[in-house]
Amino acid sequence: MEGVRTVRLVAALAVAAMLAGGWMMNAPVDDITDTVRDDGGTAPTFAEEDSSGDSEGSDGEPVLRRGEKDDSDDSGMDLPARLFAGGVGALGSLALGSILFEAMRVTVLVALVSPMLARMKKNREDMLTRGRLLGYLEANAGIHFSALRDALGLANGVTAYHLHTLESQGQVISWRDGKLRRYAVSSLTREEVSRIRNPIAGTRLAILEVLAESGNIGLSGTEIRVKLAISRQLLSHHLSELRNGEMVEAASEALRPKWRLSDTGKDVLITSREVARVEAAAV
Repeated sequence: MEGVRTVRLVAALAVAAMLAGGWMMNAPVDDITDTVRDDGGTAPTFAEEDSSGDSEGSDGEPVLRRGEKDDSDDSGMDLPARLFAGGVGALGSLALGSILFEAMRVTVLVALVSPMLARMKKNREDMLTRGRLLGYLEANAGIHFSALRDALGLANGVTAYHLHTLESQGQVISWRDGKLRRYAVSSLTREEVSRIRNPIAGTRLAILEVLAESGNIGLSGTEIRVKLAISRQLLSHHLSELRNGEMVEAASEALRPKWRLSDTGKDVLITSREVARVEAAAV
């Protein structure tokens, strides 16, 4: 837009002038004098008053008497105030013109406000990306990094950056699982996190599946063994582990009872199914 660069240049120069003027007004006078001397200037000399009242040195150069004021210093000391006043005046002119003229108001807004709007837009995009990550993690707790990245179509760096930000904000948790790093939302309960971190797989998951199909009636050990085509020793080992985890329970008080899923077992089965589904989809 026409005039945008001009407005930005005027604003930058005005701010620079205000900063320079403010620094010079706050700087000690001795520092400024030393700077002038270093640049090759000569400091005024003072002469003792003599009876003749001569105001010139031996070389004809003017000499200041003690108590007299060098008029040339006034302009130098006024420079900081002029710089500061000029910067304030330039910014004030932009503000006044923005109030009085709509065209100038638009130009100033585009020149000075658009960079901030661009930054705000970037922040909104970041928030949208993090919202997508949180939503997907809520529906797919325990998913590993690569699967999450591919599912949302994000780059490695983008995924890592936003996951790190969410984890530092306490909205996401993560843990190592062999060579993988898995993620979940932090709003999960401790029991849910434990089930996700230790999903049931393999033969034990198969046992839970067949018991789920039997409902509350349950299945005997022999029936489970026939359905899964496994040995009695292997079934005994896995049933013992599932019982210790309170995932299966006896359906009766018989000496050799049928087995069925407990409430904990049903929750574990749902979680394990979801983890298995996510892993299969990521392949």
